[in-house]
Amino acid sequence: MNNPVLTIVVPCYNEEEVLPETIKQLSQLLEELENENLASDKSKILFVDDGSKDRTWPIIYKQSLNNDKVRGIKLSRNVGHQNALLAGLSAAGKAADCAVSIDADLQDDISVIREFMLKFREGYEIVYGVRRKRDTDTFFKRSTAQGFYKMMKKMGVDLVYNHADFRLMSKRALEELQRYEETNMFLRGIVPLLGFKTASVYYDRKERLAGESKYPLKKMIAFCFEGITSFSVTPIRMVMALGICSFFISLLFGIYFLGLRFFGETETGWTSLITSIWMLGGLQLTAIGLVGEYIGKIYKETKRRPKFSVEIDAFNMPISPHLASDGGTENEFTGINFGKLSETN
Repeated sequence: MNNPVLTIVVPCYNEEEVLPETIKQLSQLLEELENENLASDKSKILFVDDGSKDRTWPIIYKQSLNNDKVRGIKLSRNVGHQNALLAGLSAAGKAADCAVSIDADLQDDISVIREFMLKFREGYEIVYGVRRKRDTDTFFKRSTAQGFYKMMKKMGVDLVYNHADFRLMSKRALEELQRYEETNMFLRGIVPLLGFKTASVYYDRKERLAGESKYPLKKMIAFCFEGITSFSVTPIRMVMALGICSFFISLLFGIYFLGLRFFGETETGWTSLITSIWMLGGLQLTAIGLVGEYIGKIYKETKRRPKFSVEIDAFNMPISPHLASDGGTENEFTGINFGKLSETN
């Protein structure tokens, strides 16, 4: 049996501080996998620059000239982690037998990739990297993340508990993923829908090597809401149920006040009246906003706009060392002044 060609897909956004160490560790890992006959010598590391504003792309491209294992794709603008990851997986599916996705900060244990490859050799098409525990997270992040997984499960969404985007996918699984053409991609929910033979490998998450997290609270909330509205209509049903309950409660109060009028015990109560109006008005606005969110998703889907645009493809195009000019002239292919870059790096 020939050794499988592996592509490690790494989406990046403003990761200049951590990239040199990430490249070093992943390159060493690929070399070890090749020596152990777990991966072909044609295996690559594919970095996807998601419209970074720092020196992320110059670092990736310069390393691709010096390291045969490193390749890169530069997106024309920032399209978000999920779409950047999808861009890398799409490219990897054309050249590799399997692909492993991992974040650039290497908080996920890269040594687990060895177990991924062993599972792949056993016939598993998708292998999930699952965290054993969340000791490295803050109490807030741990509780909200676990609450998110539990809530999604109650809504009928099939998610792998404590799994993010650290996984292996076979070529067949990657090809099947391309058939999902929706604009609002939530890969953690879509990948389990593919079926195929799956396995889980457990590991302990590490501290970030350098830099800051690219997922602040605002993005985490948006990501959570995206996942919920992409896979479930339960929120709309909950609002509808709340509306029905409010109607019956209002009906009971109406009967109660009508009875008071017949018995001559009516009392004026502007406070209760205004409160009820505000409460019902708030419920109505919430319901309208929620329905509008779903309609907005339909609107985005009908436009069928591309999920990403590739500005520079240094993965499928051959890279020649002579493209880097020692004289400091700007390279037409990359837009990078390699002469100046070599001085600062």
